[in-house]
Amino acid sequence: MTVPPRKDWPQPDPLPEGGVLVTDVILATFRLNARLMEAAQDLAAHGGLTAAWWQVLGGVLDEPRSVADVGRIMGVSRQGVQRIADLLVDRGLAEYRPNPAHRRAKLLACTEAGYWAIRQISVAQHPFAEKLSADLDLDELRTTLATMQALITRLEEA
Repeated sequence: MTVPPRKDWPQPDPLPEGGVLVTDVILATFRLNARLMEAAQDLAAHGGLTAAWWQVLGGVLDEPRSVADVGRIMGVSRQGVQRIADLLVDRGLAEYRPNPAHRRAKLLACTEAGYWAIRQISVAQHPFAEKLSADLDLDELRTTLATMQALITRLEEA
């Protein structure tokens, strides 16, 4: 790639306040995500899992789903979920079941061992969440959640 001299670079339009704030939210989200992934690794270890395994199992706790559906729910690639799903099945934490809606796309389901691992994590995660939320304004947390969900929706619709 040839890079022109800086004097020839295009100048971006100035950002309005909303653009500046969204950019700051994105940067703060990157930083928050890094801290949350560290915490998730520590919490997942209570169940003998990794954060990624916990995330995939979390996608099938309430009902069996296809790997593609888990990927959509969790916001990760189908290929990444497939690799982890195969590991979870190999370790007896999940199983594949026939999918009445699709002959080739089997459903991933949590096994009793998987539910046990998640329960072990929950025992550690509940006090963690309580401590993290202590002294935070609940209305502000609700607003934060609603804003994050709105941003997710806009990005998914783009």
